[in-house]
Amino acid sequence: MINEKNPLHGITLANMLDSLVAQYGWEEMGARINIRCFNQDPSIKSSLKFLRKTPWARDKVEQLYLKSKRQ
Repeated sequence: MINEKNPLHGITLANMLDSLVAQYGWEEMGARINIRCFNQDPSIKSSLKFLRKTPWARDKVEQLYLKSKRQ
């Protein structure tokens, strides 16, 4: 269930990535969000490390996640 005030409440970044990888796969995610951790030797661990340090990239992942849940 998506909370209207904060739709990401209670959803961890790891859960978002797991869901997105299951839905799109790494190749499609890399095409949608062009960042190295999705395009070169992708893994959940390396992506989490990068996204936790990079607010603009995390924002793009969060927006993709929200968009994927609306479909």
